[in-house]
Amino acid sequence: MPSHSSRATVPETHPDDQSLHRPRHPRPPKWGGLRNLRHDLPASIVVFLVAIPLSLGIALASGAPITAGLIAAAVGGIVVGAAGGSALQASGPAAGLTVVVAGFVHEYGWAATCAITVAAGLVQIALGCLGVARAALAISPAIVHGMLAGIGITITLAQIHVVLGGKSSSSATENLVALPGQVLHANPVAAMAGAIVIAVLLVWPKLPKVRAVPAALVAIVLATVAASTLGLDAVRVDLPANVLDLGLAPEMPHGSWSAIALAALTMAVIASVESLLSAVAVDRMHDGPRANLNRELVGQGLANSASGLLGGLPVTGVIVRSSTNVAAGAKSRASTILHGVWVIVFVVLAAGLIEQIPLAALAALLVVLGVRMVKPEEIRELRRHRELAIYLVTAFAVVELNLLEGVALGIGVAVLQALYRLTHTKIRTEHRGAFWHVVVEGSLTFAAVPRLNRALAQVPSGARVDVDLEVDYLDHAAFEALHNWRVTHERLGGRVDIDEVHESWYENAVSGTPAGRKSPTTVAPWFFPWTHRRPEAAPKTHLLHGVSEFQRLTAPLVRPVLAELAELGQSPSQLFITCSDSRLVPHLMTASGPGDLFTVRNVGNLVPRPVEGGASGDIDMSVAAAIEYATEVLGVSTITVCGHSGCGAMGALLDGAGDGDRPIDAWLAHGAHTVARYRVDSATEEAEEVPGSAQDRLGRLNVLQQLDNLLAHPGVSERVEAGTLHLTGMFFDISSAEMHLLDPATGTFAPVGAREVPAGSEAGAHSDHSREHVPA
Repeated sequence: MPSHSSRATVPETHPDDQSLHRPRHPRPPKWGGLRNLRHDLPASIVVFLVAIPLSLGIALASGAPITAGLIAAAVGGIVVGAAGGSALQASGPAAGLTVVVAGFVHEYGWAATCAITVAAGLVQIALGCLGVARAALAISPAIVHGMLAGIGITITLAQIHVVLGGKSSSSATENLVALPGQVLHANPVAAMAGAIVIAVLLVWPKLPKVRAVPAALVAIVLATVAASTLGLDAVRVDLPANVLDLGLAPEMPHGSWSAIALAALTMAVIASVESLLSAVAVDRMHDGPRANLNRELVGQGLANSASGLLGGLPVTGVIVRSSTNVAAGAKSRASTILHGVWVIVFVVLAAGLIEQIPLAALAALLVVLGVRMVKPEEIRELRRHRELAIYLVTAFAVVELNLLEGVALGIGVAVLQALYRLTHTKIRTEHRGAFWHVVVEGSLTFAAVPRLNRALAQVPSGARVDVDLEVDYLDHAAFEALHNWRVTHERLGGRVDIDEVHESWYENAVSGTPAGRKSPTTVAPWFFPWTHRRPEAAPKTHLLHGVSEFQRLTAPLVRPVLAELAELGQSPSQLFITCSDSRLVPHLMTASGPGDLFTVRNVGNLVPRPVEGGASGDIDMSVAAAIEYATEVLGVSTITVCGHSGCGAMGALLDGAGDGDRPIDAWLAHGAHTVARYRVDSATEEAEEVPGSAQDRLGRLNVLQQLDNLLAHPGVSERVEAGTLHLTGMFFDISSAEMHLLDPATGTFAPVGAREVPAGSEAGAHSDHSREHVPA
């Protein structure tokens, strides 16, 4: 055995990493045909109902004409729906760009902002054609969430003034300072309309059986009806006389060309990142075709160019509408296209209804939306990953400076934090008697070599040392320092056990395996028997070391599951009866976890039969009690008997055990039926060359016999006949680590991997055919 082992944990993967297994240029998702229309049509109506109030509110917050929001909603639905790479993502004007658009409108005017939108769309098309869409996902989530939080705070501080009947300033600080005075001089009509919207948005999700109706639509309708019914003189939406007279809106901006180019690039990058992140999130919500991110970027660019030409707001993928689309049951891109069509139909036929909406109601909708962009769960998650500083700096800078400078500062903090982590590796040493424990956390680079050498120098010659490398990177200088120390320490009589928790940097360097590839000898610690890792240590030390590893590495991962099981109790679906052999690990062999198996282990995986007349003197009561408890109380649906190769109990039965006075003889006497069965089968197979040792042949027959014995237990046979309980046989070959499954039709075992086990079936369910081999 090598004197080191490697721990491996499941790596954290990007939510869209499954796309690596798809073709480089997947075909665009299909519409789905008429068979999906029954799903897509109602879903499109729901998304349309969500889009109308949000589009109007975002246009208001951006300082753009109200119709600009409706144009963007229609273009986003139709153009991106038809040309984009995400089948179920719904696009339109998004709150994430309101601060940017408002700044451009203030600096260049609305017509010039439309031209910038056209240019941003062209940039997006170029980026999509260059195939760089996935690079946008490399931006730290802390920066993205901080940017959105800063935008949300800015929107809230601005729109709360409109809710109270006033006007907002372009500066978030000025809006905050002026807020107390605005509260004292609030317009009661506007405040009432806003209060209705806020109340409905907060209460509606908590009401039963109403979530199918969009809360935003209900809030705007109620506020509008209240204002109209009471005859209140509220400032309302003002649409042009002919909403269809669009014309070509853009005008070339006046000013520095470099500033204009930067404005277009800023809009393109922010719109692209938000759209791509939304597309990845939508992919996690459904089982349909995965998004082609480069195609999605091209579709977003086409929509932005079209929206800018028609006088609309910039378009992005919107997670609120997209999640609504998925939740409403959409199956194809027809839903997103139709929702854009419904926007046009609504504007043409019901423009008068839009003009009845109080501006304060739309502002209140944005206030709630802005507050929800600051998500406590994201803050907790970033704090857990020690990235809260990036989030706070980005959000604060977006609020106080502007969006571009805020993102730049966030990137700067992220780079500084990465450099800090590279140079501040955590190294600690512990020792108990002759045993030493060295833990290294972080990135182990040349900068940490002096500290590593100082820590290792504390270990006396000849000591046993366990080095835990919980590192995400190990450079050559650090490897040389650690490896040279290890070689020297072992030459002087010590022992070094190097365990790698995340990646196999050290193991790969020793074996010559290229970086990023797993060494053939790399094995996770829960696969690697702890008795082999430290063979010369005392058994108590083995066990305590294993418990320590569990508490340090595994317990934090399984604690939520175990806490839930502790509260709900156990409800396993399987009773698993197997041998006590130490080489068998039921949860490892079956890939099961806490709460899955109700396990019985004994020598030879025997199931003693009840004696004639129902007496219990000759039966092992613990096995009978476990069977009764599993079937009567837990209500398991399957009982599995699992034998294994090289079983010592089977060898003892072949040697005639079971006739003596020892406790083991009394127990093995329950295997007499198995031995008799073996003799009958051996007589019929004398002319054949039966593969496997006699010991393993007996082990397989023993599984069949114990399944028959199970049918003799009260209640088991009745449930089997009723179809509520299934009996399954398995045989584990230790040397090949291969599980074999009993085929009830032939009474033979076949490797599980040799044939596909249908999902939901009880392959290997026991039948009575084998009972004919059981001697009377």
